[in-house]
Amino acid sequence: MSPGPTVALVEVATTQGPGRFHVSESSAPVALLVLGHGAGGGVDAADLTALAHALPDRGVTVLRFEQPWRVAGRKVASRPPLLDEAWLAGLGAVLDAVGAGLPLVLGGRSAGARVACRTATALGAVGVVCLSFPLHPPGRPERSRLAELLTPTVPRLVLQGTRDTFGGAAELTTDLVGQDGAAGVRVVALDGADHGGRVPAKASPTAVELRERVVAATSAFVDELVRGGGIPDPGTR
Repeated sequence: MSPGPTVALVEVATTQGPGRFHVSESSAPVALLVLGHGAGGGVDAADLTALAHALPDRGVTVLRFEQPWRVAGRKVASRPPLLDEAWLAGLGAVLDAVGAGLPLVLGGRSAGARVACRTATALGAVGVVCLSFPLHPPGRPERSRLAELLTPTVPRLVLQGTRDTFGGAAELTTDLVGQDGAAGVRVVALDGADHGGRVPAKASPTAVELRERVVAATSAFVDELVRGGGIPDPGTR
């Protein structure tokens, strides 16, 4: 495995305190993917890290945004409106410097996916990538967050575990039937994965194989959005 791109840290001021971007820059970018983390973890989540490691070689600069509550070392995430506020402020501070002229794709895992969906229109994103979209709290299907996933009008890719207690791939697919805007949502099932992307011991596919699927599906999705063809190896550009 290649060592991956160098990760630069960029601190930004927000109304919630300092936030931090982890920047994995492509040498020849055709798109910018900005990812947010979940309420129970940070930007070092395995799937977020895998995307930041692999996609720059495929022409996609990846920014992972560390929310101010996490930078400050707090254990409990901020309320959704404050997450959106910090995310918008952070992106406002870096987009011109890092992603000027590049198509913007937003995304994130769990709560970060919700933030991306709620802010996609305001930020002019061309697509949204949702990792483990939390359809509802565990055991509370009546508290659906499907409306947030349906808010953007741009294409959405949802990578969802089949054992996700926040709403598995099959449940999400069923709930989308007949909904306005559902045609723009593509659900990719991650067999055996729970909300955190974990799989049982000796499961097939393994967690590593599922992360490879996440990378491949995300790369293809971004490619469809911005180029309509295969992203060439860097040496062929």
